[in-house]
Amino acid sequence: MSEIVNKDEILELEEQEDDENENPDVPEIKDRSWIPLSQQVDLAADGSRPFTPKAIMNEGPVIVLDTETTGLDHKTESLLEIGAVRLENGEITATFSMLIKPAVPIRHSSFKIHHISDEMVEDAPSVEEAITAFAEFVGDLPYVAHNVVFDYSFITEAYKKHLGKRFLNPRICSQELYYSLFPEETSHGLSSLARKFGYEPHVEHRALDDAMQLAQLYPQLRKLYLQKHAWKYSQLTNIDYLLERYLRLQKAHQTLQSEMADLKDVFKLYFAEGGHPIRTTGGEILTANLRRQYDYNSNALMETIVEHDLLPQVSRVNLRLVDKLITQKPNRSTISDEVRQALIASRKTISQSWSIELKKPQN
Repeated sequence: MSEIVNKDEILELEEQEDDENENPDVPEIKDRSWIPLSQQVDLAADGSRPFTPKAIMNEGPVIVLDTETTGLDHKTESLLEIGAVRLENGEITATFSMLIKPAVPIRHSSFKIHHISDEMVEDAPSVEEAITAFAEFVGDLPYVAHNVVFDYSFITEAYKKHLGKRFLNPRICSQELYYSLFPEETSHGLSSLARKFGYEPHVEHRALDDAMQLAQLYPQLRKLYLQKHAWKYSQLTNIDYLLERYLRLQKAHQTLQSEMADLKDVFKLYFAEGGHPIRTTGGEILTANLRRQYDYNSNALMETIVEHDLLPQVSRVNLRLVDKLITQKPNRSTISDEVRQALIASRKTISQSWSIELKKPQN
């Protein structure tokens, strides 16, 4: 039986969820192709392409790492701790752990996650000393991290500042591998991954502890991922049959979408008529929010935005339109070649994915 939920209860539940999801280091991951984004080509300023799908195929040793930081912005915040292990044939053969004295204060929001205080790092090595020692430990080996872009951004910033180069080792994101294998999971954090494979997650967010836990999990994660990749290639000879299966599923999906849309309309009507939130037998809660959207006088709106310097807050670049501007044929182009070259020069990375389209036959 479903039950009506008091609105105060809803607020309390939402606050609990906010507390449980306090770690901001792990962003929500959207749909991916079989190649994780961290493995796709990176167009560095020097033309190097260090991140390739071969990294996950590597049978040799890898470095599994984690970092703790003073905050989230790698440009203004600092490394606070590096923890890493060398993983060979599923076994940890060496470890690296170092607290770091940062050049900036530790943000309270970050302290609440890792509990590293300014007093704890008062006599710790500097970022330069720590990154030099870490560079010697990691060498040119591939490395694995959960939400690897976060760790990479801080480490490569330290590399550039203190070693005069970027951190170009091939990288593997275990979070993206986890998502590609189990997209239905509600969370793809390290704790969720540990529970998925039957391990008790570490409570403390400390770099070496998290790196050691990930080192336990990565071999199993990698094995499943490579099996999934091999299975996909094994199905290429069945492509005609799979297309027929796809058509059946597509029709079923369209029917389900239509049914769900009808049910959602009833739910909306229920709340519009003053209905209260409902808790299901499984603990889920059905709620609704009324959102208003306004139409604006475009000219007056733009004048106000420019006058009060609000453009960075209210605008977002449409990258698809930028790509269309770049690829327009010369005789139809709305921009000059100089502008086109400037747009091309602003590119940082490239990723590739196939989009599948099923066209209906012409009558």
